[in-house]
Amino acid sequence: MILLSEINATRQKMPQGWLNTLCFKMREGLPKAKDIFTWQLFKILLMGQSLSAMICGTAVTSQYLATIYYMNAPMLQSFINYTLLCITYTVALMFRKGDGNILQILKTKWWKYLLLGLIDVEANYAVVKAYQYTTITSIQLLDCFVIPVLMVLSWFILKTRYKAIHYVSVCVCLAGVGAMAGADILSGQDQGSSSHILLGDGLILISSTLYAISNVCQEYTVKNLSRVEFLGMVGLFGTIISGIQLGIVEHINVSKIQWTWEIALVLAGYSLCMYGFYSMMPVAVELSSATAVNLSLLTGDIFSLFFGIFLFQYNFSGLYVVSLVVILFGFIAFNVVPVSYLEGSDNPTTGPDNGNTQECVDEMTCEHTDLEKDQIKNRPDEIQSECVVINSAKM
Repeated sequence: MILLSEINATRQKMPQGWLNTLCFKMREGLPKAKDIFTWQLFKILLMGQSLSAMICGTAVTSQYLATIYYMNAPMLQSFINYTLLCITYTVALMFRKGDGNILQILKTKWWKYLLLGLIDVEANYAVVKAYQYTTITSIQLLDCFVIPVLMVLSWFILKTRYKAIHYVSVCVCLAGVGAMAGADILSGQDQGSSSHILLGDGLILISSTLYAISNVCQEYTVKNLSRVEFLGMVGLFGTIISGIQLGIVEHINVSKIQWTWEIALVLAGYSLCMYGFYSMMPVAVELSSATAVNLSLLTGDIFSLFFGIFLFQYNFSGLYVVSLVVILFGFIAFNVVPVSYLEGSDNPTTGPDNGNTQECVDEMTCEHTDLEKDQIKNRPDEIQSECVVINSAKM
């Protein structure tokens, strides 16, 4: 208990004016800049915006196929993506040994991954079909429904517990989406069919709900099992389900396609973007959470609009920039404070001893000289018991 007595003695010797210093306030609750803008946050931000760029790539190539080449075969596009996943990740599962082998997985969990594959395929199909019945602005607004649904499902299924800053950050991001939708209306970008707007809006809500279920299952799988297992099983059952649906629903449309190298090139671009998105998504979810990743994806629509200004002669609006900044601010604020999980949940979190020890070290070093800081940081094992006492006192 030597270190604890040293700390108490040091505190007693501190002048009263020191209590009003920035260091003391930071130790009492104000986060340091270096604790906010960490390498972990940078990785999550970079990963999230990379996913948004891929979503932008799929949107631009899909619009090219639909408006320039008049190709209406969304299930064919999904089938190619699932086939690529199957070729890589499902084959990788075949060479695994033990419980990670594909045969062992299918023996025990085949029906779960069958349902997951069905949910994922129909979520993709529903959102593409919605473009035929409602406007782009409605899709952008209603697509955000995935976030509250995802938070509710995470609360009950993953035992995730959010803090006030998380709810505020989500509201900030949704306000950014509202600014983007307003920019669409003011600049005349509110395009799309409105012949059956209620049907289109209903499809978007269904798609958002299915995406939320899929994302929750993905977060559980990648944090407790394996991302290769998740992608391999989704690739396997997604290929089977989308192949069957392709043969039933779109065989006539596919037969009417006038294949050229331009169409093949654009379709290949779409497939690569979607394959990259599916491959990177579990990595981003493992780094943060499914909710955080979906918040980062809100910028994908803005990137698509920026490309549309050059490719499809969209009108530019300053609200697009405002929307981008607001969404990124909300996303960063959401990731500053990590979410927590109830005890007994299956989600692994940072070991409590290590995390509390490091936090305690930071608190101790805040009020010491440079020499004392180095001495404390070089003795983390010795102060772990002291941290327990300090943290218990805080409780």
